[in-house]
Amino acid sequence: MKEKHKTVIFLGDGMADEPVPALAGKTPLQHARTPAMDSIAARGASGTVLTLPQGYPSSSDVANMSVLGCDLETEFCGRGVLEAISRGIPLGSEDIAFRCSLVSVKDGFLMDSAGGHISRHDAETAIAALNAELGSDTVRFHTGVSYRNLLVLSGKRHSTGVTCEKPDDHNGAEVAYHPPRPLFTPHIGWAESERRKWTVKTLCQIIADSERILTPLGLPANAVWPWSPGRAGTFTPLAEKYGITAAAVSAVDVIKGLGISLGMDVITVPGATGYIDTNYEGKADAVLKALADGYDFVYAHVEAIDEVSHAQDLQLKIKAIEDFDSRLIGRVMANAVGNVAYAVLPDHPVPLATGKHTRAPVPVAVWQPRTIPDDVQAFDEAAAPQGSLGLLQGPALMDLLLG
Repeated sequence: MKEKHKTVIFLGDGMADEPVPALAGKTPLQHARTPAMDSIAARGASGTVLTLPQGYPSSSDVANMSVLGCDLETEFCGRGVLEAISRGIPLGSEDIAFRCSLVSVKDGFLMDSAGGHISRHDAETAIAALNAELGSDTVRFHTGVSYRNLLVLSGKRHSTGVTCEKPDDHNGAEVAYHPPRPLFTPHIGWAESERRKWTVKTLCQIIADSERILTPLGLPANAVWPWSPGRAGTFTPLAEKYGITAAAVSAVDVIKGLGISLGMDVITVPGATGYIDTNYEGKADAVLKALADGYDFVYAHVEAIDEVSHAQDLQLKIKAIEDFDSRLIGRVMANAVGNVAYAVLPDHPVPLATGKHTRAPVPVAVWQPRTIPDDVQAFDEAAAPQGSLGLLQGPALMDLLLG
């Protein structure tokens, strides 16, 4: 009989990188001191995971859905929908949810896709101002976490058939060169073509009006960037797939919404911010409590590494990786009781050289009771591909851990 154990996935958002000249050709993960992650690799088995397959956006919703074994072809719904689910915002059949990032724009250029990491209070002020002037029966803004907010368009005139580029791919770029556009699809028909055009027109007007409305407020963010549209869909719960109870620990709505969609209980940690000042110890203690409370599977997600990677801050990325290792992973591993299996990986790379997501497979290390160790002794981008797990795709990682 297979030995019964619990499982924790530690997910360091955006942790993977490329060799950095300032680190003598090492990646930040290779350079950082990571004894906890290295111990998982040394005791277990390593490999890589393809989390951003071609044909889907190179965004964290897709990547985390891949890690959690979702069927992208049938379950991908857009980041806006997941964040709406997290916020408890009901979506009707004619509603389209967009992630609506509060951004900083100057002289027509995108200066900061994270809007200066605007405070919750300031974000609420901005969203209230937008609703006061632009809100209607068909246009509504909703607050989220810091710069991560939502726009919902309602009615039959709107379509999800629009292309909206990710703002964090275009820091420093001229905003006018990256507008929403109708998605080109052959033979869509006149009616759908008109809906796409109307949606693009609506979004472009909202973007233009937002800068006019927000700039006089003197906030760190002075415009909006809507992206990742979608309509509510359906997911297969993890309990149905694997017969488990599951919990998610995260500060950001996209992971909370994904967890809710998969039937996971979402644990809110006071002081969890989605940035480098997040409450690592609180997250670790939440994971330990979830294990003690009987959950079979816990997904522990940290956003901070991704944020500093987009900012192309080498020293903060190293610090965030080391905090993730010592203050979260190490704390859990030192205090967990009973048989607990561990996996650690990023959801996608964010090379400091560009500050943008890439589709390269990410390293993964897995330790389970009775794991036959391979020869890999460290957790990083160079060592992991030499491991015995090979390249994992689709639900392979979750099947390995829970199947």
